[in-house]
Amino acid sequence: MSWFTRIGGSADRVHLVVDGRPVEARPGDSVATALIGAGYRSLARNPATGAPNAAHCLIGNCFGCLCRIDGRPQCQACLVPVADGMVVETVETPAAADDD
Repeated sequence: MSWFTRIGGSADRVHLVVDGRPVEARPGDSVATALIGAGYRSLARNPATGAPNAAHCLIGNCFGCLCRIDGRPQCQACLVPVADGMVVETVETPAAADDD
Protein backbone atom coordinates (compact mmCIF):
# COMPACT_ATOMS: atom_id res chain seq x y z
CA MET A 1 0.00 0.00 0.00
CA SER A 2 1.29 3.44 -0.88
CA TRP A 3 0.99 6.65 1.13
CA PHE A 4 0.21 8.51 -2.09
CA THR A 5 -2.83 8.44 -4.34
CA ARG A 6 -2.60 9.34 -7.99
CA ILE A 7 -5.23 11.76 -9.23
CA GLY A 8 -6.41 11.35 -12.80
CA GLY A 9 -3.89 11.06 -15.60
CA SER A 10 -3.20 8.88 -18.59
CA ALA A 11 -4.25 5.27 -18.89
CA ASP A 12 -0.93 4.53 -20.65
CA ARG A 13 1.55 2.39 -18.72
CA VAL A 14 5.30 1.87 -18.67
CA HIS A 15 6.65 -1.45 -17.36
CA LEU A 16 9.74 -1.59 -15.15
CA VAL A 17 11.52 -4.40 -13.34
CA VAL A 18 12.38 -3.36 -9.78
CA ASP A 19 14.41 -5.74 -7.63
CA GLY A 20 13.30 -8.53 -9.96
CA ARG A 21 9.59 -7.70 -9.68
CA PRO A 22 7.36 -6.08 -12.30
CA VAL A 23 6.19 -2.53 -11.56
CA GLU A 24 3.84 -0.38 -13.64
CA ALA A 25 4.30 3.38 -13.93
CA ARG A 26 2.91 6.13 -16.09
CA PRO A 27 4.79 8.01 -18.77
CA GLY A 28 6.26 11.16 -17.23
CA ASP A 29 6.81 9.61 -13.79
CA SER A 30 10.29 9.72 -12.33
CA VAL A 31 11.68 6.41 -11.16
CA ALA A 32 11.33 7.59 -7.53
CA THR A 33 7.67 8.56 -7.87
CA ALA A 34 6.94 5.28 -9.66
CA LEU A 35 8.52 3.35 -6.79
CA ILE A 36 6.72 5.39 -4.14
CA GLY A 37 3.46 4.76 -6.00
CA ALA A 38 4.25 1.04 -6.01
CA GLY A 39 4.71 1.04 -2.23
CA TYR A 40 8.51 1.22 -1.92
CA ARG A 41 9.64 3.17 1.14
CA SER A 42 13.40 2.64 1.17
CA LEU A 43 15.44 3.15 -1.98
CA ALA A 44 18.98 3.64 -0.64
CA ARG A 45 21.08 3.46 2.52
CA ASN A 46 22.49 6.30 4.58
CA PRO A 47 26.25 6.27 3.88
CA ALA A 48 27.11 7.14 7.51
CA THR A 49 24.79 4.78 9.39
CA GLY A 50 23.69 2.18 6.85
CA ALA A 51 20.06 2.84 7.78
CA PRO A 52 17.47 2.70 4.99
CA ASN A 53 16.89 6.03 3.21
CA ALA A 54 13.74 7.22 1.51
CA ALA A 55 13.32 9.80 -1.19
CA HIS A 56 12.70 13.01 0.72
CA CYS A 57 12.87 16.00 -1.58
CA LEU A 58 12.16 14.52 -5.05
CA ILE A 59 14.18 17.35 -6.66
CA GLY A 60 17.74 15.99 -6.48
CA ASN A 61 18.97 17.66 -3.29
CA CYS A 62 18.89 14.96 -0.63
CA PHE A 63 20.36 11.87 -2.38
CA GLY A 64 17.88 9.67 -0.51
CA CYS A 65 16.83 7.91 -3.70
CA LEU A 66 20.11 6.56 -5.09
CA CYS A 67 19.51 3.37 -7.06
CA ARG A 68 21.16 1.36 -9.77
CA ILE A 69 19.19 2.06 -12.96
CA ASP A 70 19.84 0.02 -16.10
CA GLY A 71 23.21 -1.01 -14.66
CA ARG A 72 24.34 2.54 -13.79
CA PRO A 73 25.12 2.85 -10.05
CA GLN A 74 24.25 5.79 -7.81
CA CYS A 75 21.50 7.27 -10.01
CA GLN A 76 19.18 9.79 -8.39
CA ALA A 77 15.86 8.08 -9.05
CA CYS A 78 13.93 11.34 -8.61
CA LEU A 79 15.71 12.85 -11.65
CA VAL A 80 15.40 9.88 -14.03
CA PRO A 81 12.20 9.53 -16.07
CA VAL A 82 10.78 6.02 -16.37
CA ALA A 83 11.21 4.12 -19.62
CA ASP A 84 9.58 0.91 -20.75
CA GLY A 85 11.77 -2.10 -19.89
CA MET A 86 13.93 -0.19 -17.40
CA VAL A 87 15.64 -2.31 -14.72
CA VAL A 88 15.99 -0.75 -11.26
CA GLU A 89 17.81 -2.11 -8.23
CA THR A 90 17.10 -0.50 -4.87
CA VAL A 91 18.82 -1.00 -1.52
CA GLU A 92 16.96 -4.32 -1.30
CA THR A 93 19.20 -5.70 -4.07
CA PRO A 94 22.71 -6.61 -2.83
CA ALA A 95 24.41 -5.45 -6.07
CA ALA A 96 22.94 -1.95 -5.68
CA ALA A 97 23.95 -1.78 -2.01
CA ASP A 98 27.58 -2.56 -2.96
CA ASP A 99 27.91 0.62 -5.05
CA ASP A 100 29.02 2.79 -2.10
